[in-house]
Amino acid sequence: GGRVPKVFCEWNSWPLPWQPATSPRHPAMLLSLGKVLNAARYGYLTWEWTEGLRGSLFPLFFASLYKGLQLLSRDDVQWLIWLPRVTQALLSALADVKLYSFAKSLEDGETAKWVYFCQLCSWFTWFCCTRTLTNTMETVLSTLALSYYPVEGTRPGSRQKCLALLALACLVRPTALIPWTPLLLHQFWREPRKRPLLLSTYLPVGLIALGGSLILDRLFFGRWVVVQLNFLKVNVLHSLAAFYGSHPWHWYFSQGLPVVLGPHLPFFIHGCFRAPKRHRVFLSVVLWTVVVYSTLSHKEFRFIYPVLPFCMIFCGHSLRQLKRWRGAACTFLLIANLLPALYTGLVHQRGTLDVMGYLQGLCQTACGPAPASILMLMPCHSTPHYSHLHCLLPLRFLECPPDLTGNASYVDEAARFYTDPQQWLLEEFSNTSLLPTHVVFFNVLEQDISSFLGTNGYTRSASFFHTHLPQGRTGSYVYVYERN
Repeated sequence: GGRVPKVFCEWNSWPLPWQPATSPRHPAMLLSLGKVLNAARYGYLTWEWTEGLRGSLFPLFFASLYKGLQLLSRDDVQWLIWLPRVTQALLSALADVKLYSFAKSLEDGETAKWVYFCQLCSWFTWFCCTRTLTNTMETVLSTLALSYYPVEGTRPGSRQKCLALLALACLVRPTALIPWTPLLLHQFWREPRKRPLLLSTYLPVGLIALGGSLILDRLFFGRWVVVQLNFLKVNVLHSLAAFYGSHPWHWYFSQGLPVVLGPHLPFFIHGCFRAPKRHRVFLSVVLWTVVVYSTLSHKEFRFIYPVLPFCMIFCGHSLRQLKRWRGAACTFLLIANLLPALYTGLVHQRGTLDVMGYLQGLCQTACGPAPASILMLMPCHSTPHYSHLHCLLPLRFLECPPDLTGNASYVDEAARFYTDPQQWLLEEFSNTSLLPTHVVFFNVLEQDISSFLGTNGYTRSASFFHTHLPQGRTGSYVYVYERN
């Protein structure tokens, strides 16, 4: 086996100026991984990393930030939590400026101004741009690459810079190639000297990127791994992502794209009809991407985040055309986007973050004679765990890796627990000396495990609001019970 650093590694991180979570399956991946690359002694390695589905480039970026904090003797928990968010926010801001520059090269400063306005007031941009999602970095790098893309009627951009940034985006997340397929084919079709373009530009950039990825991942995993191939096999050929939920084929058309666009939807549709014909290639990017993702069973809003800047080009054209109603349209966009941005940023699903601040206070017992221990009885990856604790506390949580062996009767740990919570606890803690000092769960579970809690001397020590929209195993509040 490879000498992979021990780490708690999950799908994404948390926002910059506000405190909500994303959907319960997606807490912080990269804060933990970056920390472990700097020799942390705690953590947990999820199945995506043991199977080599994730490349090391993106977490290595955050590891370098952590190393800088360590050299400056500033590696305390608040710096470790907030610096990646601030960095991601600055990179997203740079991408927004580059989108403005690209729109200006397409048309003129007036249209570019409205494209920029639409991008800045998008609620989904606010929601995602500061999170250390791989999707966010994919969007940032894709937008930066777009700013160098040569378009008809404009001065040619730098192909090498464009392709290099696209290659980086693909190393962060291989799906970055999906929206760029129409753009690359369009560029190749228009190029009179196709063979030199392929052999002296496309091929060298691709080989250098793939070679660099192989070497970097060889150092990280301790074995030769082609993460892009593994990503394709697991998510597309074997469709293991469907283990975490599936949606009908039309979901991106009926829900995904309308929600991501939000109040911009009517302006996007209007802009599609009013934009110049030469911009049809950007509309093809949006439609192609949504169609490709629609063929996959597992669907999420964040997957189509990279097409949002393309959509804003058409929204900007729409505002440019609405001379009489432009003021009212801008006011509508500001207010209609501000409300969901503030709610999802300040209120919705904040409990799983707030509870980590409370649990972080237990770190002072880590080196004492009676250290605290924590049991998380929540849906998989509900909290950022060690990435927000940054101390050596015993922490157990329910796991839900998919079956990779083809066992038709496979049931993950979380599913077994929720089938009969009381029985699962009795079996796991038949030896009362193994009981944790703290148990964390959503309020909807309280009735099911009340007998276990009362018998073993647990009382509620803290409660944190989570959401106004509880669903299934996710409740309105997060409870912390402490053993007396």
